[in-house]
Amino acid sequence: MFKFLIRVKKLLKYASLSAATTATILTFTLVNYSSQSLLAQTSAIQTIISGTSQSPSTTGTVVLTETAEGLRITGTIANLTPGEHGFHVHEYGSCGNDADDAGGHFNPAGVPHGHLLSSGFENAHGGDLGNIYAAEDGIAKFDQVYPGLTLADSSYSVMGRSLVVHANPDDFATQPTGNSGARIGCGVIGGG
Repeated sequence: MFKFLIRVKKLLKYASLSAATTATILTFTLVNYSSQSLLAQTSAIQTIISGTSQSPSTTGTVVLTETAEGLRITGTIANLTPGEHGFHVHEYGSCGNDADDAGGHFNPAGVPHGHLLSSGFENAHGGDLGNIYAAEDGIAKFDQVYPGLTLADSSYSVMGRSLVVHANPDDFATQPTGNSGARIGCGVIGGG
């Protein structure tokens, strides 16, 4: 990555381009680097989950791995209240403002809320991962494969989006978010 940034810097220094053209080249180059070059180097991305002001002690690690069957999402999240918690991919890769900056559920097909594994992309948001279960010790461990989701560059890519843990379980019916309550944990996929 370091050589790449130096090369871009030299290009901008010697090119006789307008500021608008330069910005376009930079944006295009960086998007290609983060989504394709990073994926070529690895087939797994680790995402760190941090608590929001609603639950500052919430913490965890989630690993997203490309498999032949789909995107495998495994993880451990601690300091949750015992029971089920909604777990979703949200539209934007930002956890600012108590994860409100993450936007709504990732919804590439523009369909109502549901449960991705049981309903498919025709009847659920691409981000409707379901619920994770925290045991009495407040730790949720999970391991699930989601066919169709990917880290690769496509309309169903979750790269650069966010994972959000909610205070309540997802009921898979209430629109638009399954009545899953406050956003208590968040991490950016591929955010380092």
